[in-house]
Amino acid sequence: MANAHLEERVVSPLPEGYAARPAMPTDDEAVTRLCNTYSRAFLGYDTVTIEETRLDWGFPGFDLAAHTRVVLTPDGQIVGYGEMWDVIHPTRIYAVGRVHPDHTRLGIATHLVEWAEARARQSIPKAPEGARVALIHQTLSNDESAARVLGKHGYEAVRHFLLMEIRFDGPPPEPVWPEGITVRTFIRDQDEWPMLTAIAEAFKDHWGHIETPLEEEYDRCMYWINEDPGFDPTLWFLAMDGDEIAGVARCWLYDFAVPDMGEVTTLAVRRPWRRRGLGTALLSHAFGELYRRGQTGASLGVDASSLTGATRLYEKAGMHIARCYALFEKELRPGEDLSTQSLD
Repeated sequence: MANAHLEERVVSPLPEGYAARPAMPTDDEAVTRLCNTYSRAFLGYDTVTIEETRLDWGFPGFDLAAHTRVVLTPDGQIVGYGEMWDVIHPTRIYAVGRVHPDHTRLGIATHLVEWAEARARQSIPKAPEGARVALIHQTLSNDESAARVLGKHGYEAVRHFLLMEIRFDGPPPEPVWPEGITVRTFIRDQDEWPMLTAIAEAFKDHWGHIETPLEEEYDRCMYWINEDPGFDPTLWFLAMDGDEIAGVARCWLYDFAVPDMGEVTTLAVRRPWRRRGLGTALLSHAFGELYRRGQTGASLGVDASSLTGATRLYEKAGMHIARCYALFEKELRPGEDLSTQSLD
């Protein structure tokens, strides 16, 4: 109860008659509906499915009681929702807040921002001694109201992330593989550890990346393999140089929000194999397979200021920006930044 009392002292009250509590499993439909009402206001279309909400809520280490907050109207409608993620690494804590467009300017966004910070500060002792701890909020870049609320609470815009898309107007170009490279699909109970090792090495060069024990990455990977009905090992591609994994492309046949489009959730090339066209070849191979399976296009997420130049690669492949997210950061504890901020 001490944590709950702490939150009450530092979180602004809601309008009269409104109430807040942690989300419950039975709130999944209402929260999904709220998130899509929000996205329709700023994008014109839905971005979340109930299956995605349920998968997020079941993620290893994620606890609805500790990591979520819903705001309800006097008649019990959910019009505000917040998440606080400290389950990947306690030095970079992520938060998301959504408010129904008909209930803005009532202090709900302020309440959710302050709740997320209060909860995040309780996670600071989990961080290594001397390490910098930051809380990062993600919003749609055209949500000016959210930007104002975050600015008033000491957050600064530090980065933009993009969702990029391509619509196929015919068969994608055949991949041109670098000399000595072959490609094959993922094999269950054989490739998990070497694949994750390769991805971890490649992602060291991604802004904001923090190394975590490979055992934890394995548990997270197995969660998606075992729980996501869309997992298909024949859509996970390994670029091989002999017995070594040089690059990885992990795809899903459908994007949660756009069923006729596939999704490239991971594209990773290890340093020794970069600047040889391997990333372009993997992307072309993924596009070709998604096209052969009847999908009309593909999407992927990328750092708008990618340290490895990934954005340029995707643009050359014919992809365009479909939506943009802004990251707002606030330092909760000064110290050594353990995350990747630049290339060596």
